[in-house]
This record gives sequence, structure tokens and C-alpha cells, in this order.
Amino acid sequence: MNSMELQFKLIKGDKDIAELRKLAIQIWNVHYPPIIGQKQVNYMLDQMYSFESLKEQIFVNKNIITGAYLDGIMAGYISYSKTGPQDFFIHKLYVNTEIHRKGIGKSLFDHIFDDIDFRTIRLTVNRLNILAVNFYFRLGFKIEKTIDIDIGEGFWMNDFVMLLQK
Repeated sequence: MNSMELQFKLIKGDKDIAELRKLAIQIWNVHYPPIIGQKQVNYMLDQMYSFESLKEQIFVNKNIITGAYLDGIMAGYISYSKTGPQDFFIHKLYVNTEIHRKGIGKSLFDHIFDDIDFRTIRLTVNRLNILAVNFYFRLGFKIEKTIDIDIGEGFWMNDFVMLLQK
């Protein structure tokens, strides 16, 4: 995909947050039920993608969320924060499942990190999310360690911590 077709916009306003939330619900309900089950999908969407939670992530936690727009419609998004002078953590990187493998995820990543002098970028990804794990491998990430996080209500995140170092 030619990055000229994509436009990038910082997510800040209520309308942008509502659009992101709608896309996230669509993506999660298609992609994650086979991996973690619909009950955990519903729980995690309530925890991480409620309107209030997204506003808190942006305005309290200072996560930077950027949307990628294709023909004026949000096609994907990335959320990250700075964890040190040259260290970053990617909280979210998702693309509409109907348009995977068109370069949108890589374009989002490049848009953010091409001009940043980073030392490390970390993220977590479900160990069974093979498509995402392979995507991150293609970007140069390595598996740093495995973690299991109790997120409440009997649900667990069984993740890889992946690391990209310069």
C-alpha cells in the first residue's frame, strides 16, 4: 500500500474516540474469540475500550493514540507511551481485519517510529496470536520473555513480551 493513500491523525476528541472504540469492537469480535473466547473478549473490551477508559488512557496515562485513515475511514490505530528517555511501549496496534496484509500496520508503525531516536520498543502480544507475532517478527522484534497476567474475573493474558532494540 502506498502510504500516500493513508492519512494519520492524533486521537483526542470524543468523535475520534468513539470511532476508535467502534473499530476496536469490530476487530476484537472477529479476531480474538478463536484465541481467547468471546467471554474474555467482552471483558477486555469493557476494561480497555470503554469510552471512559480510552479517555483515561489518553488524558491521564498520556498514551499517544494515532489513527490511520483510508478514504476518511479509520482503518487502524496505534497507542504507545514513552517509558524512558529513548524507550517506548506499544499498548495497541490494530488494523481492520477486512484489510489485513495491505501494509497499514507497518505504515502506522513507521509513521510513529521512523523519526524517533529510540533505544527500545516493547509490547505484549498473546502467544496464540500467530498473525501478530509474525508481523512483529517482520518488523525486527524478538521475544524477550513470556508472561501470564491475571486480569480479573478468572481471565488471564498469556503473552510474549517482544522487544525491538536499535
